[in-house]
Amino acid sequence: MVDLDENRLELAKQLGATHTINSGQPNVKEQLEAIVGSEGVDVAIEAVGIPQTWDLCQRIVKPGGHIANVGVHGQKVDFDIQDLWIKNLTITTGLVNTNTTPMLIKAVATNKLPLNKMVTHHFKLSEIEHAYEVFLNASKENAMKVIITGQYPKNCVNKK
Repeated sequence: MVDLDENRLELAKQLGATHTINSGQPNVKEQLEAIVGSEGVDVAIEAVGIPQTWDLCQRIVKPGGHIANVGVHGQKVDFDIQDLWIKNLTITTGLVNTNTTPMLIKAVATNKLPLNKMVTHHFKLSEIEHAYEVFLNASKENAMKVIITGQYPKNCVNKK
């Protein structure tokens, strides 16, 4: 697991990551190569949506590997085709959608995801602006996942 946020790196360890690297430290690629070898990783998942993480994924994936881009990008990134063409990579993009939502719901319903560790903050719908501030400052707020719940009238039967 590679991340800037020490809280996320610690959670990754709790969830089974064998190694973590803080990408704010120098020589991230060299640290990673010391763990997996000089060829690189089989799969690099870009989940942040910034050019720096996309660039890192391109540098660390090995020939025949896979880059999965699920980060929401608000700006363009460079696709280093001059370095990647020889690697025979598979690159996929996408977010949680109608194809993956049923699988995610089933994993949640069967308690296969440790949500008690992943969900760190709960807010009412009326607190959405504060919830968004916590989300934007996740590292400072020690936030992993933020849940916003609706506010039901007192006489509402379905309060699930």
